[in-house]
Amino acid sequence: MEYRTLGRSGCSVSSLCLGTMTFGAETAEAGAHEQLDVFVEAGGTLVDTADVYSAGAAEEIVGRWLAARPADVRDRVVLATKGRMPMGTEPNAVGNSRRHLRRALDDSLRRLGVEHVDLYQLHAWDPHTPLEETLHFLDDAVHAGTIAYPGLSNFTGWQVQKAIDLAEHRHWAVPVTLQPSYSLLVRQIEFEIVPACLDNGLGLLPWGPLGGGWLSGKYTRDQRPEGATRLGEDPGRGMEAYDRVGAQERTWDVLEAVQDVAEARGASMAQVALAWLAARPAVTSVILGARTTEQLRDDLGAADLVLDAEETARLDAVSDPGAADYPYGEVGAEQRSRDLSGA
Repeated sequence: MEYRTLGRSGCSVSSLCLGTMTFGAETAEAGAHEQLDVFVEAGGTLVDTADVYSAGAAEEIVGRWLAARPADVRDRVVLATKGRMPMGTEPNAVGNSRRHLRRALDDSLRRLGVEHVDLYQLHAWDPHTPLEETLHFLDDAVHAGTIAYPGLSNFTGWQVQKAIDLAEHRHWAVPVTLQPSYSLLVRQIEFEIVPACLDNGLGLLPWGPLGGGWLSGKYTRDQRPEGATRLGEDPGRGMEAYDRVGAQERTWDVLEAVQDVAEARGASMAQVALAWLAARPAVTSVILGARTTEQLRDDLGAADLVLDAEETARLDAVSDPGAADYPYGEVGAEQRSRDLSGA
């Protein structure tokens, strides 16, 4: 397992992170605890959860696992959680207001059975709460010792930059990470979000690295999903909906390239997709979201896989989302460039 700093902080974390969104929903507690044990035994340290995962059950499952393990195991874990999403039906049970985040953080700490978390992330932007209010709360939480570092999730490029600028201007705790959707099938964040993170030293914690299962090779062009898979149970599910993703020829081109590389290397398609992502600029740790321990063990094999330049170039080319000439294509890039010779 490789270790990297958590963005612009000095905290060391594993390059693969265990996500817990399946805990309490698709993965029962016994299976979740087994995943946590396997992950830590493999050298994993970063565990990511959120209050909204299974309506708090995921945090409770992680908390009971922590309580049942010896101190040397607990001490290895760098614990991350998130707040912002609805945790009730009343108007203030959602958002990035000081009122909601104070309660959300207190409740997360209680469910996790800890006095503090290492990384507390804003799960998304809140258009109704002044950013000053939100960032001031995070700074207060850092000074109170309930969180070590603040982080962001699902922010756009301008939102990332505004948050960094404001925190630095006010001398508040500056966010160290951003958690976005990122994979061979979702690369549009490279236009603005990745450059903003690189410029400010934020580490990326990509979620959805297998595109909702697409990059594991489980879905085919001639057979609609069925059975015990995410799309088998709900073909219209979210960003990875079969008719949405499968309608793009680029999807099948990417899957073919990933399969070719996997077969040549004696690896799984999932391992190839994860290895490609772990090597992208600004990526600190890739979040694994497995239903089963078997899936997790396979995903962890990506830690030992390093793609060569030719393999990487092929995957880069086939997954390129393309861009219009302006502002991200060739014309826009030329306008932003500069020849130091003055030619």
